[in-house]
Amino acid sequence: MGTSDQIRESCFYQEWMNLQEEELTELNRAISLNANGGASDAELTRLIEKIMDHFQDYVQRRNLMARADVSPYFAPTWCTSLERSVLWIGGCRPSSFVRLIYALCGAEIESHLSEFLRGVRIGHLGELSGRQIYMVDELQSKTIREERKLCTRLAGLQENVLDHPLASIAVTTMGRSCQVSDNLEDALDKHGRAMAEILGEADQLRLNTLREVIGILTPRQAVEFLAAGKKLRLCMQDWGKKRDLDHGRNSGN
Repeated sequence: MGTSDQIRESCFYQEWMNLQEEELTELNRAISLNANGGASDAELTRLIEKIMDHFQDYVQRRNLMARADVSPYFAPTWCTSLERSVLWIGGCRPSSFVRLIYALCGAEIESHLSEFLRGVRIGHLGELSGRQIYMVDELQSKTIREERKLCTRLAGLQENVLDHPLASIAVTTMGRSCQVSDNLEDALDKHGRAMAEILGEADQLRLNTLREVIGILTPRQAVEFLAAGKKLRLCMQDWGKKRDLDHGRNSGN
């Protein structure tokens, strides 16, 4: 991959992370205003829709870039080692959105235990209704099934990379000669297109799962959920940079 591609992809990622910081600030401001009666559900909904539009645009732009050269998206050099270690097909596991809801619910109940015991309802994530919990559980099961399908397809592609004509290089050449023939180039291109297709489907599953999560939650709960997710994502980057520095590695950014 040319240096210009590396720079473009790294800049694209950094722009996305900068946007996460901006959106986190907006979400925290909206939460504060809503708690004081200054932000209506309609205003929260508009903010949520804007953030989801940004995510959809990110997915579309990233997939266009990945079609040209998909390999870097499975081991992105622009991420820290910690970030790369938790990637699932170029991003977070879609089911992690559901896991985050459960984690936040537990944290909310614990931090507002006295209000919870008094029956006071203030609209936090710790106050999911029975219907909401059922829908979240159903979404988790469905999402995990879709993840497994993609994992199976990805495993097949990773195994097939050693098929003819790639494996023939080990048989027909001496030493470390790795000349790329037309047949080999075609095989690698075909493999890249298949990998890009899986990446695109994984991104779409992430987007669809997040949309369904947002649809289950109230506007106040959705804003809290998005804020927590973005804070966690930004913290992962910061933690990764620190650990890379501690271990003498060059950070991804």
